[in-house]
Amino acid sequence: MSTQTIGFIGLGVMGEPMCRNLALKSGLGVLAYDRSPEPLARLADHGIKTAANLAAIAGCDVIFMALPSGRHVEAVCDGPDGLLQSTRPGTLVVDLGTSPVDLTRDLARRFATLGARYADAPIARTRQAAEDGTLSIMVGADEADFATLRPLLDSIASDVTHCGPVGCGQIVKIMNNMVLVETVVALSEAIAVARRSGLSDRVLFETLTKGSADSFALRNHGMKAVLPRQFPERAFSTDYARKDLSYALALGAELGLEMPGAKNADALLKRASEAGFGDLYWPVVSRVLDPENTTP
Repeated sequence: MSTQTIGFIGLGVMGEPMCRNLALKSGLGVLAYDRSPEPLARLADHGIKTAANLAAIAGCDVIFMALPSGRHVEAVCDGPDGLLQSTRPGTLVVDLGTSPVDLTRDLARRFATLGARYADAPIARTRQAAEDGTLSIMVGADEADFATLRPLLDSIASDVTHCGPVGCGQIVKIMNNMVLVETVVALSEAIAVARRSGLSDRVLFETLTKGSADSFALRNHGMKAVLPRQFPERAFSTDYARKDLSYALALGAELGLEMPGAKNADALLKRASEAGFGDLYWPVVSRVLDPENTTP
């Protein structure tokens, strides 16, 4: 592999284990940057070096960004000390987060004027999957850049899909999240009916897993969050879920699509946020649909 050094920006709940797995499994040198010193200190125990600033990261061959939103990606790339100010020709910059498609394609064009390359590789699955290195990653890149990225992404994921050119990874991820949220809304409606009808909510969900309504959303978000009413902080929050839905709605509007299901899900997430659940794990939307069940 020609890649010699890896930069990694963003060491949050998902970023820290991804950075660690990348370093341990790829055998390459990794230089990490985050505004919080705690994850940097933990990663130092695994041989990962700390970058003093973004300019230091810009000298790496491949730079991964694991950031909360497109707004953060734009700030890291286009801020006064951002990557667009210091990235050298030949560098491959990769967004592992979920960002708007138009922003992704605009950044790709701007990096190209510097002789650098850009790819979107948003991740899916849980925090535990990030720890285990079993994420699913949807890549938007040309064939050559995907070939460069594939062995690196295999260090953090068990499923890596080349979705098409730049922006296509984001489209697939945004649709993934839209479908997931709408499915959990349907599950929340179903469990509310069961509880008010005197039917065991557990019997309902366990029986659905045996029929045509079975899904990943049911077995994970339904069985592990909606059913036991467990919506912790430091998981993917209501406000983050709504951010991703806003990307879906913006893309749909750009394409002239109405998206009534996504609009309904967004309205329910908005109600959950306004009820004080914005920082809680987003399946807490089920409490909005059945407010009589307020037990944690």
